[in-house]
Amino acid sequence: MALKTTPEAPLPVGEVSRLIGGWIDRLGPVWVEGQITQLSRRPGAGVVFLTLRDPSYDISVSVTCYRQVFDAVADVVGEGARVLVLAKPEWYAPRGQLSLRAAEIRPVGVGELLARLERLKSSLAAEGLFAAERKKPLPFLPQLIGLVCGRASAAERDVLENARHRWPAVRFEVRNVPVQGVYAVPGVVQAVKELDAIEDVDVIIVARGGGSVEDLLPFSDEELVRTVAQCRTPVVSAIGHEPDSPLLDLVADLRASTPTDAAKKVVPDVGEELERVRMLRDRARRCARALVEREERGLAHALARPAMEDPHRMLDERADHVAALLGRSRRTLGHLLDRADSELTHTRARVVALSPAATLQRGYAVLQRADGHVVRDPGEVSEGEALRARVADGEFTVKVDG
Repeated sequence: MALKTTPEAPLPVGEVSRLIGGWIDRLGPVWVEGQITQLSRRPGAGVVFLTLRDPSYDISVSVTCYRQVFDAVADVVGEGARVLVLAKPEWYAPRGQLSLRAAEIRPVGVGELLARLERLKSSLAAEGLFAAERKKPLPFLPQLIGLVCGRASAAERDVLENARHRWPAVRFEVRNVPVQGVYAVPGVVQAVKELDAIEDVDVIIVARGGGSVEDLLPFSDEELVRTVAQCRTPVVSAIGHEPDSPLLDLVADLRASTPTDAAKKVVPDVGEELERVRMLRDRARRCARALVEREERGLAHALARPAMEDPHRMLDERADHVAALLGRSRRTLGHLLDRADSELTHTRARVVALSPAATLQRGYAVLQRADGHVVRDPGEVSEGEALRARVADGEFTVKVDG
């Protein structure tokens, strides 16, 4: 229950410490997992002092145990080892310090560590952190490379020397951090965040040499994996040797088998690029020359055609053809006109021969009654009727007699 205090009625420090100790004493023994960062085994002392730290967070707690408890695992447990501790929380009232009194210590086996990593791997994969579509492409020629590695380590030397040998102008922004032990995870995470915040950094390489499963555990830490997944800058994982495969390899945008391999994959070789440029230039020159030669052959072939050698030849041939057609058309038109004239003359002669005037010229006459009707039958007229007779040169009146 919460204590009721006022400025007028405060609790003494001793009473507060005593109350805290009472609350803590109510806690039973708990199993705790962590990594041993400090170990103190004084000769002749019956108590062993050690510090247990959470590798993923900057939290530590003091642990004490009797010498016989620690001696049971002394051959396999040392600083940096992961252990399981069965302990009861204790409160040291005079100093106000919390510690754990260990009754049993067990080392965490490699098999158990691998099983935990497999479960974490499945969980992160289900979130899509390892998906291929999340991978960012590396720049062809990075101007500034961020490097996270151990101080004066072989990994740092391999990356720097191989990269500068391949492209001497490349620049590095190096962050030296612990790559093993309890301080590795926060150090690497902080370094990656710092490099990712620098606008000029084109790619980040996280490099470390080989080691045991326990040595490489920081590079399978969940916090580090999530930090790399959130980076805007492409990240290359170069941890250990070819068989090693921490979770960082899966979340990184590119996995290199070794630090040397990382330098080769991130930085192009200036000699190879110059050779590639030379080959492409030669290929372009050959293509251009072949194109010009092909066009020259086509032009020569076109100029060799008769129409190009004597351009007027086609016109002359067409002129003769036009003249022939013109002559033919004139002859055809003349024949048609002559035939039409002959037919017209013949038709005119027939018309003239069959016309009434021609008949009258031959001595015939046309008799018409007073109303103008032509007399065709003697029965149409009567005796004494006056008729008009029309002849070739005129007309005159006649009278019917009898």
